[in-house]
Amino acid sequence: MAPDSSLDIGDIRRHALRMRRLDRKLSNIAAGRYTPDDFVIADAKDADMAFGVTSAGPVTGVPARADRFRNRREYLGSMRALVAHDELDILLASASNGERLAGESPLGEVTLAIRANDTTDIWNSRGGRYPTLPSRPFRTADLTSIRPFCDLVLYSMTFNNDVDYDLATLEAYKAFRQEAAALGVRHFLEVFNPNMPADLAREQVGAFVNDSIIRALAGITQEQRPLFLKVAYNGPDALTELAEYDPTVVVGILGGSAGTTRDTFELLHQAERYGARVALFGRKIQRAESQLDLVTLMRPVLRGELSPADAVRAYHDALEKAEIPPERELEADLEVTDPVLRSA
Repeated sequence: MAPDSSLDIGDIRRHALRMRRLDRKLSNIAAGRYTPDDFVIADAKDADMAFGVTSAGPVTGVPARADRFRNRREYLGSMRALVAHDELDILLASASNGERLAGESPLGEVTLAIRANDTTDIWNSRGGRYPTLPSRPFRTADLTSIRPFCDLVLYSMTFNNDVDYDLATLEAYKAFRQEAAALGVRHFLEVFNPNMPADLAREQVGAFVNDSIIRALAGITQEQRPLFLKVAYNGPDALTELAEYDPTVVVGILGGSAGTTRDTFELLHQAERYGARVALFGRKIQRAESQLDLVTLMRPVLRGELSPADAVRAYHDALEKAEIPPERELEADLEVTDPVLRSA
């Protein structure tokens, strides 16, 4: 694409210097110059919009306290540490925490993103039953309040094969897109697997989600299209189908439950192999004994320098060196427990 003729060479150079790592990587992917170093790694630290008090995870150490949870100060502390570590491309947070981080100091090469909506299927209050009901659209965050400190947000949708709920979901997305475009806010789109599917067999989920995404994007012009997608890993066939359908749509995968350390590295390895170019991990990072060591080992796995199993061993070596007790013994942590990953 030719540069805007209203910009002189100095403006273009200054714009290039301002581009963060994320923008450079997405530019390489879009131009067909992708290498594993361009794979985008994001930490999803937005769980307070889903889990409330329990979002930062249980207190660890000796003795561990499964009934006590890290507080907001500790949650923000882990975000600051990961930003300073400089291995991430994106840090996703709630509007309240993102505002705090952005107001403290520049985030350097890490791009801040804010969760723009909190659909009812992510309302995971203790004792609550919301995730067992069909997803309904809802948005707490106000884009006009977010825009002064952040221009990238996450918008999520869940389709359940129910015309009334799915229509409401798409109507809410349309209103969001129009508002975001008017404010100059970019977004990436998360599409969850159905939480309460109507007349949909398990083996149909991957194809249903793929079709729902492509159908939803088909009517959207460039100005309002998402930068990339965030979807569940439904196996090699579903991911390959989605990634190959339209190379201009960058596909990313979400992390899901914490699982074992092998699950984390195996998901990263398989996702990249079958066409994903972004990984957004929440609990897989947040629940790790050493978040910094875990994130450090992701790039060697993507480059093929370490197998997922060897990365688990390296992680346990790092824990031992730091005198951090592992949650699992090495052999247990080497197990692939996610059925989708085992079937690949």
